[in-house]
Amino acid sequence: MPSRKPLLAAATRPYRATGFINHQWARGKLGHDPIFAALLEHQVFPDNASVIDLGCGRGLLAAWLLAAERLFQDGQWSGAAPPQGLRFRGVELMAREADCGNRALQPLYGERVRLQGGDMRDADLSDANVIAMLDVLHYIPYADQEALLDKIRAALGSGGVFITRVGDAGSGWRFAISQWVDMGIMSIQGHRLSRLWCRPLAEWIKALETRGFTVQAVPMSEGTPFANVMLVARIP
Repeated sequence: MPSRKPLLAAATRPYRATGFINHQWARGKLGHDPIFAALLEHQVFPDNASVIDLGCGRGLLAAWLLAAERLFQDGQWSGAAPPQGLRFRGVELMAREADCGNRALQPLYGERVRLQGGDMRDADLSDANVIAMLDVLHYIPYADQEALLDKIRAALGSGGVFITRVGDAGSGWRFAISQWVDMGIMSIQGHRLSRLWCRPLAEWIKALETRGFTVQAVPMSEGTPFANVMLVARIP
């Protein structure tokens, strides 16, 4: 993985126009969360994919990957090529966050980034090659999780990829810390959740494998006290 500094600067620069808080949030998240580097290191995204980002927030996933593409095209990238030609649709319950992402990214990337407010359970998943859902599946009840996973599986054809990060409820004190931090952040952002619907890692994997996915589990808590795992689920 190339040095994060040029990529972090390129990915977060567009958020300056949306205000100090948004810019600092982007810098903090992209600079310290290990999953963003991992998505590039593991070459998860195929070129020219149509990506749907459920729970997209301010569009940081799109900002990161499209900035990597730009650096590569400008000859400022070393290492394996990042994905090229990605297009993003995002759905975010907090519509003001989706609006922030549009204001930051659309001046640079135009229609390659389209974020909107809405409930991910009601999202239109048509025409997707890749569906990403990072750190949000546990916010909805188990029955809704099952229904959404069914919907995702139906939307993805052969070669499709579903990417998620989940907490491992079987990991003891690390999971307890994860829950405490998660609930605190959600409260700050204005979400009002009385509980989270989490599962042990084996149950998350089983939920995907029974739907025909092949699953790669990658530990995703490096440098943190959390119990997070990235799941890359592919349709053969």
